[in-house]
Amino acid sequence: MKTLYMVRHAKSSWKHDVIDHKRPLKKRGMNDGRLVSNYISKQVKAPDLIISSDAVRAFSTAQYFKDAFQVNDKNFKSNHNLYDFSGHKVIDIIKNNKNSDDIVMIVGHNHAFTSVANMLGNSYIDNVPTCGFVQLEFDVDSWSDIVTGTTKLTVFPKHLK
Repeated sequence: MKTLYMVRHAKSSWKHDVIDHKRPLKKRGMNDGRLVSNYISKQVKAPDLIISSDAVRAFSTAQYFKDAFQVNDKNFKSNHNLYDFSGHKVIDIIKNNKNSDDIVMIVGHNHAFTSVANMLGNSYIDNVPTCGFVQLEFDVDSWSDIVTGTTKLTVFPKHLK
């Protein structure tokens, strides 16, 4: 059994004069990051590995989950290929995980994350909102073998307010 947790980055700020890749979280994003990560860490098992986009807003969001799950630095990585909006690179990252990691969390961006959640899950999600969490399970032993799995849990910030 392989389990994938997908988290779209929390709400980012547009008021800084920086390139898209460097945009930070806004206050609402920070609050949602704490809220969702703390809730999720009490609902599901800790991931064996967290992989985040290296964009500032995604990596900052991933930190909240790292802290809430008490994941060590060795099992917390960034990957520029998660800075993907179509989903092709996201699928490659998922399928190339080490099979010794049964539960993997990825943190990244839309439209890729909504598309991938719909492609790999069995429930339609109109939109994974900022700081939205999706849990997918696959009845396989190898990440490279995943196709359609089961959408087990979705938690969006609005569900917790």
